[in-house]
Amino acid sequence: MAADEQVSQNLRHQAEIETPAPTAWPLVLALGAALMFAGLLTSASVSVLGLFLTVAGCVGWFREVFPREHEVAVPIIAEEISITTERKVVERLPIAPDQVRAWLPLETYPVSAGVKGGIAGGVAMAVLACAYGLLKAGSIWYPINLLAATVYAQALRLGPQQLYSFHWDSFGLALLLHAGGSTLVGLLYGAMLPMFARRPIVLGGLVGPVLWSGLLYSTINLLNPLLARHIDWIWFMASQIAFGITAGLIVVRQTRMTTHENLPFAIRAGVEAPGIMPKREDGERPR
Repeated sequence: MAADEQVSQNLRHQAEIETPAPTAWPLVLALGAALMFAGLLTSASVSVLGLFLTVAGCVGWFREVFPREHEVAVPIIAEEISITTERKVVERLPIAPDQVRAWLPLETYPVSAGVKGGIAGGVAMAVLACAYGLLKAGSIWYPINLLAATVYAQALRLGPQQLYSFHWDSFGLALLLHAGGSTLVGLLYGAMLPMFARRPIVLGGLVGPVLWSGLLYSTINLLNPLLARHIDWIWFMASQIAFGITAGLIVVRQTRMTTHENLPFAIRAGVEAPGIMPKREDGERPR
């Protein structure tokens, strides 16, 4: 009988867990401490009451721990967790057999796609900037001189007539900056857009330019306060969005190419490795 009782007690302990017994003495201690300090501003009797509650709370709380901890047995309720999905088909990523995980994205755009997108976006941005110069300033050279002023700050100290007129040095500098920046951002778009699974034009063409414009708006006063007074931020943001949408549309229309990160090094290096490279229909391995 003793053995049966021991087995039943072990089963009961396996289905239960001991936790500290609930007690209200910590609340009594906290109330007493609050009344002790409140009596300093009100009455001494309040402090005396707080001292009494503090001592009672300490004694009561200590007796919950010493000489033996008061604990209660809480039953353990096993919960069966089932992971379900509403999808009828499970998509599997095609990866090499010796790879532990896939490197995403599996497909990306070639470098030429980013260059084409950057050039097209730069043209759209330049057209909108020149339209701003004609409509707002009366000269298409005004935004060009402003762009050159990001590096050549002396251009901002020129008179209005010179700022609205054509200058070879400002034009060449602005063209170099605009072409180089557009190409680099186009390459960035080509690398980032495959990472957006849904609506890449919305994320890369709208959200990105808006965030970039907001960042530049908050820092331009520190970088170049003289230039900040000449920028029309509505037109500036519109030109950035035009660049993003145009570059994004050009990039996503290009044909994607499979990335080689998921392939073994021998295949990426072009080395013939038996057992890795697939056989052709005639039984020979590709060279």
